[in-house]
Amino acid sequence: MLGFIVGRLLRVVPTVIGLSLVTFALVRLIPGDPVVAMMGETGLNAIGRERALAMLGLDRPLYEQYLIYVANALRGDLSRSISTSESVLKEFLVLLPATLELGTAALLVALIVGIPAGVLAAVKRGTVIDHATIVAALSGYSMPVFWWGLLLILLFSGTLGWTPVSGRLGVQFYFEPITGFHLIDTLLVNEPGAFTSALRHLVLPALVLATFPLAVIARMTRSAMLEVLNDDYVRTARAKGLPGWRVVNVHALRNALIPVITVIGLQVSVLITGAVMTETIFSWPGVGKWLLEGVYRRDYPVVQGGVLLLALMVVAVNLLVDMLYGIVNPRIRHGR
Repeated sequence: MLGFIVGRLLRVVPTVIGLSLVTFALVRLIPGDPVVAMMGETGLNAIGRERALAMLGLDRPLYEQYLIYVANALRGDLSRSISTSESVLKEFLVLLPATLELGTAALLVALIVGIPAGVLAAVKRGTVIDHATIVAALSGYSMPVFWWGLLLILLFSGTLGWTPVSGRLGVQFYFEPITGFHLIDTLLVNEPGAFTSALRHLVLPALVLATFPLAVIARMTRSAMLEVLNDDYVRTARAKGLPGWRVVNVHALRNALIPVITVIGLQVSVLITGAVMTETIFSWPGVGKWLLEGVYRRDYPVVQGGVLLLALMVVAVNLLVDMLYGIVNPRIRHGR
């Protein structure tokens, strides 16, 4: 088991190096001038531009900029935002709880709805329920996030008035953050009104962000269940006269969840990338919205530091899922 873990950890090293190279290169391919974005067109002369480039370290050769970037990142220094002069790492950590709260809520929705839907579709194979689940899953695959989000806002916020249009909390509520998770903090400070407001603000963004992972999990659960429902041990359980719910939930689902666990881990990257668009649509004050604003402002440190940190989070989650998969399925540890 130790050799399996060490092998997986060693594979992460070239991945992290590749991520640092890609983020560094892609940021510099963004059209526009960071100096112009910082100082504006007016009053920008040649001397001022040279000083700004030297201050940002952009007057050095690219390879030297990259080496400085890596050396600073290894010390935990991701530079400062061009726009706010704040530490990129500090801004990221302040905004991260909002993104984690949204992503966790979306993942819970995807699991609570997706797994039962996939199980039901497999058990009712060939029926209307099965076909409806497949159609809904395919729709979730192909649904553009921005279009789906605007539709939900138009229906539930504009027409029915059930949910707020944007934001994370009603303007009439204020409290000092403790964990950064509004649903938890409002309970800790005993503010039931603020908790209700935070929950109402969370519903639509979580539904939009959960759409694609829900579709993936439902289809994978259905496929895995169809495979195990025909196995000998399932037929034996049925022959013994066990109740149908026990055969499905205890004998079949337990083994069908092994590949589903891997898929769930992979959906973390989908939740993070989807959060950029979702947070922008709903004005959710998280990392995704912050990164997009950094792109608009040509804020190199924000974009390259934020993308690198999110990518490292995805790598860490995938590594954890890989290890859990090896624990659940011993054949993976032995390379079978």
